[in-house]
Amino acid sequence: MVQYIVRRVFLMIPTLFVISLISFAIIQLPPGDFLSSYVAQLRAEGDAIDAAQLAALQEQYGLNQPVYVQYWKWISGIVLRGDWGRSFEWGKPVSELIWDRIGVTMLISLLTILLSWAIAIPAGVYAATHQYSFFDYLMSFISFLGLGTPSFLVALIALWVGLAAFGVNISGLFSEQYLDAPWSLAKVLDMLSRIWLPVIVLAIDNTASIIRTLRANLLDELNKPYVETARAKGVRETVLVWKYPVRVALNPFFSTVGWTLAALVSGETLVSVVLSYQTSGPLLLRALTSQDMYLAGSFILLLSTLTVIGTLISDILLAWVDPRIRLEE
Repeated sequence: MVQYIVRRVFLMIPTLFVISLISFAIIQLPPGDFLSSYVAQLRAEGDAIDAAQLAALQEQYGLNQPVYVQYWKWISGIVLRGDWGRSFEWGKPVSELIWDRIGVTMLISLLTILLSWAIAIPAGVYAATHQYSFFDYLMSFISFLGLGTPSFLVALIALWVGLAAFGVNISGLFSEQYLDAPWSLAKVLDMLSRIWLPVIVLAIDNTASIIRTLRANLLDELNKPYVETARAKGVRETVLVWKYPVRVALNPFFSTVGWTLAALVSGETLVSVVLSYQTSGPLLLRALTSQDMYLAGSFILLLSTLTVIGTLISDILLAWVDPRIRLEE
């Protein structure tokens, strides 16, 4: 196991190098650059910018240099100095912008995952062990409804209900007095009092998906010979179900930890936009639309790196949970 992990870590180095190239190339794909978008915006507003000022900005941001020079400046700063570059639009270090929002995003996403698993796993197990019962049909109906309703639509409905029924605007992660205030205990408590809405909205789709997947996987396992043998030996039904088939049925969830880590950082962009939350998703969307090269590239690189790390964690968890899986030494 240790040799396997060490070998995978060494293989991650060239993988991350290729990912960094692809991340930087993605930002370069749209025509123009940040200054082109900036100049177009100024002209749309009736303002003008002279050639000398434009050349000075190109020199300042290094946009007049070849692409490979820009890439080396960016990646060497990250690897050698921990410098993720400077955001063109915000005029701040990228690391400051990312880490300022990433904590809140991870908290929302982590609470969403925990809530989804806490509801979906018992519900999925009960639906599978009581197939064709009223509860099974009810869970199927709720699951299909949750899967068919986009999360951003649920967020819009929640906003409308809050305003129409209670006269309360439930958008925003902080009350107005704490929006630009420094972090304090009062601000944290204010955030916790409002964080339930995005957690519930995001958990609906995730919970529905887990219930359907777990129910289908568990139904496949319940009639297999090893379950029948354990039942014939007198193993209590509750112990039998949770100790053996449920562990096997949960394998797909352990194998997708790689996606979960990236989701913890990126968050649900559309829901955050609808609810006016200052999380990572809207910041990444704005960086992409404005062609903020260093900010968008750093976000993509970070998400890709977390996916690679998560894939390794998934392999290790699968080997630990399912004794049938063995990693090469």
